[in-house]
Amino acid sequence: MCEPIRESIEIEGASENNLKHINVNIPKEKLVILAGVSGSGKSSLAFGTIAAESGRQWQASYPAFLRNRLPRYERPAVESVRNLTPSVVVDQKPIGANARSTVGTAVDVAPLIRLLFSRVGQPSAGGSMAYSMNHPHGMCPECTGLGEKVMLDEGLLLNKEKSINEGAIRFRQFFGGSWQEFYYRCNPLYSADKKLKDFTEEEWKAFRIGPDEPLVMDFIRNNTGQVSKLPYEGIVSRFNRLYLNRDISKLKKSVQDEAMKFIRRGPCPACGGCGLNPKALESKIDGYNISDYTDMQISDLIPVLKRISSPLGKSIAVQILECLQHMVDVGLGYLSLSRRTDTLSGGESQRLKMVRHLGSSLSNLTYIFDEPTAGLHPADAQRIGRMLQNLRDNHNTVLVVEHSRQMLELADHIIELGPLAGAQGGQIVYQGTLDGLKARNTLTANSMCSKIRINTNPLPWSEGFRLEHANINNLKDVSVTIPKSVLTAVTGVAGSGKSSLICQEFTSRYPDAVVIDQKPIGISNRSTPATYTGVMDVIRKLFSKENDVSAQWFSFNSKGACPVCKGKGEITPDVAFADPVAILCEECQGRRYNPTALSYFYQEKNIEQVMALTIEQALEFFKQPKIHTRLQCLIDVGLGYMTLGQPTSTLSGGEIQRLKLASELHKQGNIYVLDEPTTGLHNRDVETLLALLRRLVEQGNTVVVVEHRQELIAAADWIIDMGPEGGNKGGEVIFTGTPEELLLCERSLTGKYLLKNGR
Repeated sequence: MCEPIRESIEIEGASENNLKHINVNIPKEKLVILAGVSGSGKSSLAFGTIAAESGRQWQASYPAFLRNRLPRYERPAVESVRNLTPSVVVDQKPIGANARSTVGTAVDVAPLIRLLFSRVGQPSAGGSMAYSMNHPHGMCPECTGLGEKVMLDEGLLLNKEKSINEGAIRFRQFFGGSWQEFYYRCNPLYSADKKLKDFTEEEWKAFRIGPDEPLVMDFIRNNTGQVSKLPYEGIVSRFNRLYLNRDISKLKKSVQDEAMKFIRRGPCPACGGCGLNPKALESKIDGYNISDYTDMQISDLIPVLKRISSPLGKSIAVQILECLQHMVDVGLGYLSLSRRTDTLSGGESQRLKMVRHLGSSLSNLTYIFDEPTAGLHPADAQRIGRMLQNLRDNHNTVLVVEHSRQMLELADHIIELGPLAGAQGGQIVYQGTLDGLKARNTLTANSMCSKIRINTNPLPWSEGFRLEHANINNLKDVSVTIPKSVLTAVTGVAGSGKSSLICQEFTSRYPDAVVIDQKPIGISNRSTPATYTGVMDVIRKLFSKENDVSAQWFSFNSKGACPVCKGKGEITPDVAFADPVAILCEECQGRRYNPTALSYFYQEKNIEQVMALTIEQALEFFKQPKIHTRLQCLIDVGLGYMTLGQPTSTLSGGEIQRLKLASELHKQGNIYVLDEPTTGLHNRDVETLLALLRRLVEQGNTVVVVEHRQELIAAADWIIDMGPEGGNKGGEVIFTGTPEELLLCERSLTGKYLLKNGR
């Protein structure tokens, strides 16, 4: 008799990161949500244990020759994992982004569109590579396919209302005491006392580019009287040679920063920004060239492809349409295929990864998603929920790390980890259905059972920062006032123009604002909360002064490192085709420091013992204001349980987001702009964040958040809702007012969901 099919993934003794030797069974072919506060162990179970072991065992089926060329998975800290299926991981790591990576290349549609034009476009430019901006046959010769040129902005460099002697040259390297100002003060071809706007055409050319005939000037050094022969070079020609046409990364940081103030990026004048050569652009299908296709909003491109009548063109178009429709299904219909991937938000990047799996007919897989609704409006999150259910209905196990109450309501099975974060987490506090969860007294249960509290007493305001006629990206001549000294939430569906309005337009007009965006931080086992926040530099100096030795002794990346493991605390031997295994360093026993470094003490603790202190303990241990200020920021964002020396590579997404937030909060500013600060946060953590934002406002600061989380929106003093939809159907301000007033706005999808869930 055949053994019955196992109905669950069985895990015993999981102790990866902070997991407390847990046992758990995960039902197959169900939508399973892993819940719990940030840092409770959700990612350690989903990615560090299940995904890692699945990948490791799956790769073990390949020949050794192939295994040696694939990413290596170390065996996770778990006693046993049974009944695993191959896993597909869709995490929040950004898509590999560079100047040549676009949405079209990320979803593998770009090659099909090039193929379409090579077969159907008239006149044909040649094979499919003749339509590629990344290939010599198709790229624009001027910009080599990048679509943009880096140029000097002469309007910023020069003030035409002044003479050279009055300070018309704004670049200090060419003026203001520099020997290089001699070129322009003493040039015999024009007067340094004449306003630039009054220069003749000949004088202007000589000043900017240089004279037709070479000019050599005698420069007399004041201190020695020595005469040097200096060939004259126009100011624009000289700037381009010294700061645009060579690598300036070796120059002083101050010089680099100043030079960059006068540089702007603009569309390549030869190709108009598309990166293609004229031959590729001349080829058209029904009046559209390939640049028209890739610049169109995806929802507009679909009907254009459907109108292709050529039999060969139709067969290729059908394959393209399938992928484009999946993009619309996950709420990305407002993007264009030419959009660079390095301009996408974390939520957009993650949904692009999902598109690859939507057309798959594979079944009996385990799909593991890391907060698929992060950065999404509730209206967009609905689509993701349907997609997850469709994957489940195709006989797959769908495992989701999530905080959204919307997703929790769709779950077949919920596993909550906790009860708290870090060392106080890592346990299973609940496992079962949503109804069963609501009957329990856990942090997730309490948040599910409580209605969202609407701010009925918002702070009043009278002054604000006025934005006039904003037209960047999809903004449609937007004029709006950002209130001063209150908490403002900017809301709207994905692609409605929120980030364009605030993170680009507002911050460019008010550059002194402290901006906390979604860009990822560098994470590694050598980076810690102490190093990331800058506290480590101060601690090393304290040890150095106390012991009268170099501060380098107190870094495991320098003199203080264990000589065997080089400060890693572990060794991973090269064992050729076998699986990699990290072994505790026998020399330092995982302490990372050498004996000399550990022999020095500060207040009866050596550097290892100090790094083992939690943030809360370190706040009591150190009395220095510099350390106190930065550690208090970590406590304010709810990270007091972490140790100073915990590697950032072990942190969850929510912990990384808060670490980044804490590293910026010690900066003194009166405008704070936060782009989706609740990403990766449990409702309990959102409450902590909200209390922090309130304190900033109480201190007289202006706080602006671009946000989808209803709990934070409901608590704001003022709301600016963008929309009504995404892409070219968005870019308008459809509401400004208080949270209570938003509930009455019929046009606002944000108001609709807030009315449903609020009280």
